Amino acid sequence: MAQKLNQIVASLLLISTLLSAATQAIARRDDEEEDYVNALNPNRLNRRLKKQKLTHFHFYWHDIYSGSNPSAMQVVASPANTSTTGFGFVSMIDNPMTVGPDIGSKLIGRSQGFYGSADQRELAVLVTMNLVFLEGRYNGSTVALMGRNRIAAGIRETAVVGGTGVFRFATGYATARTQRFNQTSGDAVAEYNLYVLHY
Repeated sequence: MAQKLNQIVASLLLISTLLSAATQAIARRDDEEEDYVNALNPNRLNRRLKKQKLTHFHFYWHDIYSGSNPSAMQVVASPANTSTTGFGFVSMIDNPMTVGPDIGSKLIGRSQGFYGSADQRELAVLVTMNLVFLEGRYNGSTVALMGRNRIAAGIRETAVVGGTGVFRFATGYATARTQRFNQTSGDAVAEYNLYVLHY
């Protein structure tokens, strides 16, 4: 009986020790988390956060597959040869953004990212791109766009999901309308209107 009691006490001590060690490990992990996470008051972060602005950009986006220096390149072909929508293809882009519809007009930035066919029933692509501005006070700042682009629609809309530089904490949307499309080369020009809320 005494031996059985000693085994029970030893087991309870072992369980108690293990629970204590686990509790300390969890507490240490919580302390470590507090070392790199802090809640901030947005009003104290920066006085600029109090002055939200709405900025409108109007530009032309040049998707160029042809020539010796294309700005768009298909990196994944559609695996389904029978797809009428090209479902599954992916293209990477570094497209010029210009003031006018002509590629020779003033360059204001580049659209860098990718798009891919994401719909099996109609021609629609998932677009993920950063608009990298190269002019004036916006030079070096970016606006991130993401969303569904239904190519056949007259006007398409994508969401502003963030930004850098002047566009930190950016939200908003962009509309696109095809100006020109060459079915042989795949080259296209789209007119963009971008509305960005930022600080």
